[in-house]
Amino acid sequence: MLKDITLGQYFPGDSPVHRMDPRMKLILTIAYIVGVFLVSDLLGYALALAFLYLVVRVAGLPFGYLVRGVKPLRFILVFTFLLNLFFFPGTTPILSLGFFTLTREALQKAVFFALRLVFLVMGTSVLTLTTSPMQLTDGLERLMRPLTRFHFPAHELAMMMTIALRFIPLLLEETDKIQKAQMARGADFESGNLLMRAKAMVPLLVPLFVSAFRRANDLAMAMEARCYRGGEHRTRLRELKYTRLDALAAAATACFLLVIFAEGRFLG
Repeated sequence: MLKDITLGQYFPGDSPVHRMDPRMKLILTIAYIVGVFLVSDLLGYALALAFLYLVVRVAGLPFGYLVRGVKPLRFILVFTFLLNLFFFPGTTPILSLGFFTLTREALQKAVFFALRLVFLVMGTSVLTLTTSPMQLTDGLERLMRPLTRFHFPAHELAMMMTIALRFIPLLLEETDKIQKAQMARGADFESGNLLMRAKAMVPLLVPLFVSAFRRANDLAMAMEARCYRGGEHRTRLRELKYTRLDALAAAATACFLLVIFAEGRFLG
């Protein structure tokens, strides 16, 4: 399951999506998320899936890689589905079992919320898979630069977010190593009830936290040894510039939003 997590990982490439300005990719990712929230029927979700698939193909990413990234969220998806299924009110009953009455509105809302979560994860994964941590930091910092007039720590916040994303695959790799080492010593993480499995995770979590703090301390010492000073006077090897490619991507995303809005207004 650990290998299925794609959030925070970078897939090197030279596709048009990889070459886009990170600021534009951040803006368009937010726009795609807004479009997903505007969807109100299955046809709209089909359009959102088609647009996402087109972007993935242009980026040269295997679509199955993104699908595998949703697997670790299956418990959250099931919980969200059941929560809406049982507690969302409805007026059109489909099935009645004792105290529970399944309504059409509750089933529709449960399916839509689960699909929305899937598209949010996959859309965000495309951003992190096609943008290096350094580019992501520069893009976030440049987008938040106007807030520095109000003493907002734009650079520090962007650096913290990027380091947190970068630590995800590193911690997953470390977790896999520790788990295999503990299993070689006789640890069992699969059998038993939920309480026994939780207790079995203690030998895994303790060394993982120790390793995480050690990595964070090593990173801080390395940055300090290189006299890293972020902020206003920091120079960059590559300056960010919008290109025609960014304009084309913005136009395509705008068309997607217009189609989603028109579909929900006239066909939904």
